[in-house]
Amino acid sequence: MELKAGRDFIGVGVGVMVRNAKGDFLLLKRTEKCRNEAGKWCFPGGKIEFGEKVFDAAKREAMEEIGCEVEPVRLLKLIDHIIPEEKQHWANPIVEAKLLKGKPRIMEPEKCSEIKWFSLEELPEVTINMKDFFKDVKEGKIKL
Repeated sequence: MELKAGRDFIGVGVGVMVRNAKGDFLLLKRTEKCRNEAGKWCFPGGKIEFGEKVFDAAKREAMEEIGCEVEPVRLLKLIDHIIPEEKQHWANPIVEAKLLKGKPRIMEPEKCSEIKWFSLEELPEVTINMKDFFKDVKEGKIKL
């Protein structure tokens, strides 16, 4: 029996926070085939592979999900992504990254149905961990 990250043990998945010149946040809408929280919006990102460094995972996930080369700048926050109704628990390091090359686009249509820039004031329905992140940003606990 294969054990599954997030269900049989705490999974670790990186979130890649990319902003445009206006300060808007790049978010992706999750499909029904996503690992969890279908229909909600989140940063590009995903599971960190065994032996992979967090910043390397951020670079890889950005390329896989949005087709862009990014430069990780700093770790902003470690968020507990606990989803009781789905019986999942993830630890999410959120990494701020600069867009270096490429125009963000959906690279994994089976996982993400939409991609869009959002201001802090006009955020859509986001995942549980993103709610925590944006609450901290609004309260000044995370300086961007």
